[in-house]
This record gives sequence, structure tokens and C-alpha cells, in this order.
Amino acid sequence: MLEMIEDKSDLNLTSKSVFSNDDDTFTSCSIAALLAKNTVPLSHKRIADNYLVIKKIFKFQVSLNRITKSEKALLEKYDFNILEFTTMQQMYKELTLLQKWSMSDDAQLRADSDEILGIRVSELKYLEASSYAFASNEIYNGYSALLQYLREISRFQNSFGF
Repeated sequence: MLEMIEDKSDLNLTSKSVFSNDDDTFTSCSIAALLAKNTVPLSHKRIADNYLVIKKIFKFQVSLNRITKSEKALLEKYDFNILEFTTMQQMYKELTLLQKWSMSDDAQLRADSDEILGIRVSELKYLEASSYAFASNEIYNGYSALLQYLREISRFQNSFGF
């Protein structure tokens, strides 16, 4: 029998589904797969494909710069943290919003959505180039949610053995 959840903070999306048995697990990979099953904007797929191809070819050995002040200002405009200080749950919410915004009637919101995803990929490249040295601790692991999302939506996910 299902127990009612009194408080939203008691709900842990990364460990189990509300409808699962004790033997079932519901991992963060499952959430990324569910996000990828939504109607994914073509711009998101293009960004993911580009990211995976470049990662396979160049392996991010070059030193990449951090995001610019204007990019950080755009993230702050929508109340997003930089990737190094983003939790997995925050990243999943952000990706859901970016999917919705990419299909909005508002041209500026669509443009901002695509730019924010591009910023996130730049941040991810920087973290990978620095071997995740700047990821502060295990709580702020939103970068792994972003990486899994990119893998799920890319048409090259199985081509390169990711």
C-alpha cells in the first residue's frame, strides 16, 4: 500500500519511484531517460550531438575558459547557479524548464533557452578539462545529470561507446 508523502522534501527522486517495490530502484539515469523521452527540441539534440562528437575527437585536452560575465548574468537572470554549484535535482528541473522554453511562442525565451544549454555545455567542458577539480563536493553533482541528459538525447550515444 502506498504511503502518502506529507512533505515534498521527503520525496527523493533519485532513489525510488513512489510506485516501486522495495526491490526496485529508480536512479538518476532513469530520470535523464524520462527527460529524453519528452519532446526534445532539435536545438538540444544538435548541442548534444556536437558535444559528443567534439568529446570523442578532442577529449577536451585543451584548456577551456570559464564562462563570461554576460553568460553568468544570463544564468542569474533565470535564478540558475553555475554548474559547479548545481545539484542533480536542480539540473533536472532546469533541463525540464529549458525543454519547455525551447518550444515557447516567445522568441526571446527560446533564444535564452538554447543559449543557457550552450553555457551549460561550456561549463561541462571546463569541468572535464580540469578533471572535475572545481566540482566542490558530492552534493553539487548536477554536471553528471547534464552529461547523462546529453548522452540520452544524442543520436551518437551508441556510436562512440559512451
